[in-house]
Amino acid sequence: MTPRSKEPDLSYCILWTPLWPITLFLPFIGHTGIADSRGICNDFQGSYYVGTDGDMAFGRPTRYLKVDIGDLPGGAEEWDEALQEANRIYSHRIHNICCDNCHSHVCTALNRMNLKAFGISKW
Repeated sequence: MTPRSKEPDLSYCILWTPLWPITLFLPFIGHTGIADSRGICNDFQGSYYVGTDGDMAFGRPTRYLKVDIGDLPGGAEEWDEALQEANRIYSHRIHNICCDNCHSHVCTALNRMNLKAFGISKW
């Protein structure tokens, strides 16, 4: 949490929010995004559109996973550059609910930065 706010610090986080009512019946189904070094959410919201204004397509994130970038060569700059590249790529793609979706967008950003975290190197 930030010092003067009850809002969590979402910088360097993988974000998740439910897809109501689908998540009620299939709790593992949800929408993902990834926050930049300033904590601003970026998410693939639909064909040819990546939201970069901090508002996720289906509401505020209810879960987030903070990534330690201590071992990331280039640090915050590398994180943001990889995220911007993933945003550029996905702003030219058609959203496919099963194959090329918000999860793919997050994985593309993580793969572009060659991040190894949580024992994973190829997202």
